[in-house]
Amino acid sequence: MSSPLDPVPAHPPVADLVAVARDVALAAGRLVHDGRPETVDVASTKSSAVDVVTAMDLASEDLVRRMLARLRPDDGILGEEGGHRPGTSGVTWVVDPIDGTVNYLYGLPAYAVSVAAVVGEPTPATWTALAGCVHAPATGETWTAGRGLGAHLGGRRLTLGAAPSLDRCLVGTGFGYVAERRRSQARVLAELLPRVRDVRRMGAAALDLCQVAGGRLDLYYERGLQPWDLAAGALVVTEAGGVVTGLRGAAAGAAMTVAGAADRVAELVEVLEEQAADAPDAPGADAG
Repeated sequence: MSSPLDPVPAHPPVADLVAVARDVALAAGRLVHDGRPETVDVASTKSSAVDVVTAMDLASEDLVRRMLARLRPDDGILGEEGGHRPGTSGVTWVVDPIDGTVNYLYGLPAYAVSVAAVVGEPTPATWTALAGCVHAPATGETWTAGRGLGAHLGGRRLTLGAAPSLDRCLVGTGFGYVAERRRSQARVLAELLPRVRDVRRMGAAALDLCQVAGGRLDLYYERGLQPWDLAAGALVVTEAGGVVTGLRGAAAGAAMTVAGAADRVAELVEVLEEQAADAPDAPGADAG
């Protein structure tokens, strides 16, 4: 479970990294938003025919990589589309060039650019996140966070308030792109839905995490998140005073990510563990 109180290793000034994350995310956001054609074509697919990559995903990540190579040439980069390029500084930038690609494909506004700086191995279980920015080009909203500096939406500092009882919580979630994974997630959702106020599925994990930090969602859980899905958004949550964790004492990540105020997260974790929400998929199902 991550916390803003964990010890911080030696690193560049956090405020400087936040500024870089913001500048890069805003630049990529302008490209993605202003360059969107009337009809977006699928460039390729990943885990299934409905797990899509657009040409703008590739163009956005290329822009991010070029900007970071100029601004922070010694840092590494881990991007959803371009993989991992190691650096020598100890800092790695974890990038999702368009989080919510299916929304972008359909012209829905719930998509974002996510940029985070971490130190340590670039995996959620081992890294220390230092800075992050999630920018939603369609709405113009920008969330930033710096380790020890708090989380902000624009110029407003975010502070997670006390969550209501679980049966009054509005919960966000997401689904995978492979049939067997979806069957498992539907089973868990059917058990959870009667226990909460309601459930929302918006289709962009980074935005879901930021909505928790800002109080628009009380809780969020999702299985199958990759490092770029949660790096910046998880830091926004923890710097707003929330927690982000996995199940059975594990860190947040592909097996499960749960976010919100500590007490309600503990309750939701218990429900998800009871339902074996992290159980292996049937043979042949994708793990992501």
